[in-house]
Amino acid sequence: MKAWVLEKQATIETRPLLLQELPIPQIEKGKIRVKVHACGVCRTDIHVAEGDLPLRKSPLILGHEIVGVVDEVGKEVTKFKVGDRAGIAWLNSTCGNCKFCQSGRENLCPEAKFTGWDVDGGYAEYVTVSPDFTYHLEENLSLVETAPLMCPGIAGYRALKLSETKRGDKLGLYGFGPAASYVLQVAKYLGIETYAITRSQKNKDWATGLGADWVGGYQDKIHGKFDAGIIFPPAGNLVELALSQLNSGGKLILAAVYMTPIEVKDYNHLWMERSIKSLANITRDDGKEFLEIAAKIGIKTEIEVFPFDELPDVLILAKGGKVRRNAVIKIGD
Repeated sequence: MKAWVLEKQATIETRPLLLQELPIPQIEKGKIRVKVHACGVCRTDIHVAEGDLPLRKSPLILGHEIVGVVDEVGKEVTKFKVGDRAGIAWLNSTCGNCKFCQSGRENLCPEAKFTGWDVDGGYAEYVTVSPDFTYHLEENLSLVETAPLMCPGIAGYRALKLSETKRGDKLGLYGFGPAASYVLQVAKYLGIETYAITRSQKNKDWATGLGADWVGGYQDKIHGKFDAGIIFPPAGNLVELALSQLNSGGKLILAAVYMTPIEVKDYNHLWMERSIKSLANITRDDGKEFLEIAAKIGIKTEIEVFPFDELPDVLILAKGGKVRRNAVIKIGD
């Protein structure tokens, strides 16, 4: 099979991923093999390639927004059969025994392994995985359009869950990109009022088109207070602003993988039991719940599709913010 392989970390501009011909992976007992149809491009892939995250496996195949069709099943597999549509996300395995796994918080498992970081991912024609960490995909969403749902979709949904907002509540979305677009659509389905705060007119128009209840900039006056807010960009300077716009008892979720320095100068913005919580990884339940809702509402995705052999160029474009919405690499038929 063909695969893009990372052997040594370096800046994306130097094209550290090399296209190689590798043996098709053989499946073990209890595993399945997926013929990859497409894989979304995530900034985490860039962080691993460039060394912002340590290299846990070498050589390594990146990619964790994987969609495809089951090509072969191992012994004792009952959850999937050959021909099933399958999705593979960031969380690849957990210990199942620690206090986090036993309390529904497997995203915090200290032994967790991640697709495209600890194990080979989806920038290849085939990938093997445990069926327990694979999602059945509904027929009413195309595979290519489903790829980005496997990361910004599921992660955004987890951020929404952490906000604990319910029907009739007001939710502020700070920064409006792909993850926020999925949160907005699910929140509207759940009866939550959505407020999109973003600088870009293009993104304001995007949020308006998806039905946000209010759209504006960071300097615009907001009437009333939010019950919760989610910050998507890694901008620590937004934290105090967002806290100041929360109602008593409001929750602020930080959905970025990292943040620039955070400073809260006025304690009154935290007073009255306002709280800050970070998002860390996902659980399998997050993925199952989100994908069920996505299929039910026919969630809208905006993607730009590229051929498999253009991946190094696409990573450069993604790093520079020059890809429209979500970049997806088309790999197989």
